[in-house]
Amino acid sequence: MELQQMRYVVAVAETGSFTKAARQCLVVQSALSHQIARLERSLGARLFERTSRSVRLTPAGAAFLPSARQCLDFAERAAAEVAAAVGEVRGRVVVGVIPTVAAVDLPAALKVFRERYPQVRVALRMLSSLDMVKQVREGGLDLAFLGLPLGVRPEGVRGRELAHDEHVAVLAPEHPLARRSALTLQVLAEEMFADFPAGTPGRVQSDQAFEGAGLRREVAFEVSTAELMAGLIGEGLAVAVLPSKYAPRLSGVVTVPIVDGPSRVEHLVWSAAGLTPATAAFLDVLGVEL
Repeated sequence: MELQQMRYVVAVAETGSFTKAARQCLVVQSALSHQIARLERSLGARLFERTSRSVRLTPAGAAFLPSARQCLDFAERAAAEVAAAVGEVRGRVVVGVIPTVAAVDLPAALKVFRERYPQVRVALRMLSSLDMVKQVREGGLDLAFLGLPLGVRPEGVRGRELAHDEHVAVLAPEHPLARRSALTLQVLAEEMFADFPAGTPGRVQSDQAFEGAGLRREVAFEVSTAELMAGLIGEGLAVAVLPSKYAPRLSGVVTVPIVDGPSRVEHLVWSAAGLTPATAAFLDVLGVEL
């Protein structure tokens, strides 16, 4: 079994297409298909179900994929460790980030990191905070920026708190409440809301605040990004509550303080099992002392 074959399998699984996987791996599709077929013969099982419209993992393929990813990660880490031993940092850093990260100017940090370590590839993944904690524990992410309700701590990972933040009301400029100097949850509970999907930490912070005040609110729109949320708000379809340090980045909306609103804590977490040289270098750029 060759690393290249495993790399092809992972690429097909991630792209859902032999054509896209071949393009990603910089090989012709026939060569990629041939290598996967060879691997399937050596394993005695088909890894993919192919139709004219789709490619899906078989149960055997789903069982094979995590170990294939792990083997590729180990191989990449070994190469990075050798490079670090001779004073060169290279490899890859996979960074998870919430849509509303505000404690760190991530684009600026990435620019500095790129200038210092041009041979390190950076991959960004936008997931919910709880999913990212799980992925950091399992090795799918090297580090992650999280936003969690006050009192909730990420388990099974190392990390540090970056900032505490209060939420503000986000409204259309012409909304009648936009001219208030401050608002309460009771007043806001009468409005239609846009918010993140139910059960995600970004949503839980707001839900807990309203429930703790004995209030019910209607979330008319569930969205995955704050930018889409801002679009709905700007059209007068909803209001929202978002962290005060992030909300001013949105265009076409105004913010008003909430006297009894929710709060959150931003965390930076990384694996408790050890760091790759590239991940350690990224933490150094962020000013994190290990």
